[in-house]
Amino acid sequence: MIAPLDRSSPLPLWAQLEADLRQRLGDGEFDDRFPTDAELTSQYDVSRHTVREAVRHLNQNGLLRRERGRGTVVNKSEFEQRLGALYSLFDSVESQGVEQRSEILAVGETTEPVAAANLGLELDERIWHLERLRFAGEEPLAVDRVWLPLDVGSQIAEQDFTHTALYVELEGVGGGRPDRGWERITPVVPTAIERRQLGLAKGDAAFSLERLGSLGDQPLEWRVTVIRGDRFRFVVDWGGDNDGEVRFTPAD
Repeated sequence: MIAPLDRSSPLPLWAQLEADLRQRLGDGEFDDRFPTDAELTSQYDVSRHTVREAVRHLNQNGLLRRERGRGTVVNKSEFEQRLGALYSLFDSVESQGVEQRSEILAVGETTEPVAAANLGLELDERIWHLERLRFAGEEPLAVDRVWLPLDVGSQIAEQDFTHTALYVELEGVGGGRPDRGWERITPVVPTAIERRQLGLAKGDAAFSLERLGSLGDQPLEWRVTVIRGDRFRFVVDWGGDNDGEVRFTPAD
């Protein structure tokens, strides 16, 4: 159902159109195909400029995306994960029916002063490092870097991390997963290498997630993950039992 736009309303036509398209998107009306600009212009009897402004806002908010050769398409694979609790990116993606796989970029012993400091170790102490390019389906999602104390990482050094979760492997060797810690989310400009890995154009945004995970009072992991900004959005729930809770929504 197409809601008629109110031309006497102080709300701009593009904003009314955006609201109605949001409703139709939420109802799954466009799961197979999103209308062209010309079709929306005809359906709503508005100018092409009005349509393009509404669609531009839906693109900015991650509900739609422009693809070369296909036009505007719907972001179908959306993953929602509340922050404030330990979560696994692997589980978050796979629980939505989308395969999560990884390309291993680096693995083994290294020195990294910042990671060592966060793990409560000497700055020049050798630690274990795993770096992965993580995919949701066929699209790159994140560059994920994690450092563990060497005695912990050496227990899982021979594992195949192309399709598994780090926490599962840690539990498998009796090491246990983190049960407390903190995470910091910062908008960043990705490096040229990260842009190439993630399929981003120059000027595209990304988020950096820094996580210190501990098992009891013992630091267990220091993690830095760069995630495509066009595939995540952050939402705060308020009111009722969800007051002040924050969640992130990765979008395909």
